[in-house]
Amino acid sequence: MTIASAGVGATRKDATARPSVFQQMWTNRADYLYVLPAIIVMLIVIAYPIYYTIELSFFKTPPGLQLRDKIFVGTENYSAILSSDVFWKVTINTFVWTIASTLVAFVLGYGCALALHRDFFGRAILRAILIIPWVISAVAASYIWKWIYHSDFGIIGAVMVQLGIVDRQPNFIDNVNTVLPSLIVVNIWREFPFAMIMIMAGLQTVPEQLLRAAKVDGASAWQRFWHVTFPHLRGVSTVTILLLAVANFNSFIVPWIMTGGGPSNASHIWITHIYELAFGRQRWGVAAAYSVLLFIILMVLGYFYVRALNGNEKEQGA
Repeated sequence: MTIASAGVGATRKDATARPSVFQQMWTNRADYLYVLPAIIVMLIVIAYPIYYTIELSFFKTPPGLQLRDKIFVGTENYSAILSSDVFWKVTINTFVWTIASTLVAFVLGYGCALALHRDFFGRAILRAILIIPWVISAVAASYIWKWIYHSDFGIIGAVMVQLGIVDRQPNFIDNVNTVLPSLIVVNIWREFPFAMIMIMAGLQTVPEQLLRAAKVDGASAWQRFWHVTFPHLRGVSTVTILLLAVANFNSFIVPWIMTGGGPSNASHIWITHIYELAFGRQRWGVAAAYSVLLFIILMVLGYFYVRALNGNEKEQGA
């Protein structure tokens, strides 16, 4: 009993002696002064805009009304969004755009990385050519593809007519049935080099000793890939997919420049629809509510991204 009491007393004494969080901050106050400017900047450019957007989502801002004269409506903006047919159409477009662009760009980049990992003549030149879509301006690429898809002067339509595939040039981005797939093709063309670079970096970490040992043991090329290469690329593949998904959710330049969300909202995704609501129709409250919903989805993706990074660090530490 005496030993137990002594143990309890020691535990209480240690708990009492342990400094609180505020005491630790005060003790290390000189260290916090170094990062204080960065914290202030983050509060101004990140924290306050997020707070103001959430606050604005509970207000109504009819066109012609000054923003300072906004009207409090509670959750009416969210109810109006969720009951709108346009919202669900834009949501479907967003998920089709994001999933298709992410998966196809990743698979294409993955294949290119595996092909370019081999030694052959002209590999450096081919790498430089394949990385061009990612490094050129998104605005310039969008305008180029807009002319490529042009219903009168587009090169794709002209080639199809010359080959006898069609009688007249098709309307790729002026047709509600083909506009979204056409934009997805452009987005894949722009993003697959990023996936290629990420996977090529991951391939540098695959132990050559394991690959040679597997080859000596009689493993085929597919077996070496599946049992040696693929497991080592699992972490970088997860990170790459999440980064592509986040980028596609926020992808604004390609759909806005090429179509502006048309025709008939067929190519609108969340980010372009938010822009149109805010700066086109001046419905700031509804646009803010849309932004809050988008922010929640991106936070979820960010959570999985951080988990993937932590998982990679644990594997490397092990």
